[in-house]
Amino acid sequence: MDPRDLWTEALAGVLARPVRSALTTLGTVLGIATLVITIGVASTAGNQIVGRFDALTATSVTVTVPPPPDGSDGKPLVDWSGTDAVRRLTGVESVAALADSVATNSIQVRSNDVKAPGDVSGQTLAVVAASADLPTGVRGAMAGGRFYDSGDIGRHAQVAVLGDQAARLLGISRVQDSPAIFFQGQSYTVIGILGGIKREQRLSTAVMLPPTTAADRLGLRDVTRVLVNTEMGAARQVARQTPIALSPGQEKSLTVTAPADLSKARDGVQSDVNGLFLVLGLVSLVVGAIGIANVTLVTVMERVGEIGLRRALGASRRQVAGQFLLESTTIGLLGGIVGAALGIAVVVCVAVFKQWTPVLDLSLAFGAPVAGALVGLLAGLYPSLRAARMEPVDALRAPS
Repeated sequence: MDPRDLWTEALAGVLARPVRSALTTLGTVLGIATLVITIGVASTAGNQIVGRFDALTATSVTVTVPPPPDGSDGKPLVDWSGTDAVRRLTGVESVAALADSVATNSIQVRSNDVKAPGDVSGQTLAVVAASADLPTGVRGAMAGGRFYDSGDIGRHAQVAVLGDQAARLLGISRVQDSPAIFFQGQSYTVIGILGGIKREQRLSTAVMLPPTTAADRLGLRDVTRVLVNTEMGAARQVARQTPIALSPGQEKSLTVTAPADLSKARDGVQSDVNGLFLVLGLVSLVVGAIGIANVTLVTVMERVGEIGLRRALGASRRQVAGQFLLESTTIGLLGGIVGAALGIAVVVCVAVFKQWTPVLDLSLAFGAPVAGALVGLLAGLYPSLRAARMEPVDALRAPS
């Protein structure tokens, strides 16, 4: 029998009972679709883990500066001007320095200097010194007024900026009238309110002073923390270079906090998703294979007379087996194609819904139909061999 004739007969056998063939392919469709969805969603999630990962954490580097070591004549490990060297590093978007102490973490701050009975304007707040670029360092924005600048720092101006929560506690909602706050016998003009703080959120309930003013009035001279914001993917490199830029020769004395390696997180997500759903896909494929095997076997039993006639007209055992094997393979191939298309559509829909970029491997798209055909081939082995073993005389005598 010519291969083209064999293919024509097999296709006619599949299309002769379209409903049964459609139901038979359903198991393969579900199995292939589950596998495609599993691998596609896992790949997409793994590719998007950097974006879905907390961007603030992934681009934040914090350097903790210890007190000056003994024998250093009180010279700090990091100077306020040391942030300029960090700012020049590749991948750095912004950098800010902070200074605080145990003594300044709880200071009674008042919004007026008159202590009247029942007055609740006094609040216990933290007072810190910060460089002029603190708003970008904490990824915040001015809710009112302005942040102090290099001119204020150079003049040792007695000005202050309040965190938004601190301003609310003190009853200050606007700075146009130059309100003042009082603590430790000194007055400070409030020139701005800083809100939307995403890093060092405790600063929302703090009072921020220029470094020179804080050094004169509170003794806050030494930098205790440096906040560095980086471009995505540059955090770990910047974390290695920042201590050297801040304190050459003494970089090992500084403590650097950097985000975890995102590639490991991506691999972990993909591995977890694959492990969770891969078994489901394999079970669906097994169910599909069993369905194909059962229907092919039933088809063989229903077409015993046809098999006998073909054998009597000269068809060989190989040709009979090949016909039924090709029918089951065709059913599996169709199931693989439909399942792959369905799975790809689901992956794209999930990506669109989650606002991700879908990631689809071409080998997966083309390999899924092949996998379906392989399932159909294996499922049809036994029924096709049983059809091939039938003797023509016995097959013709059997009712059909």
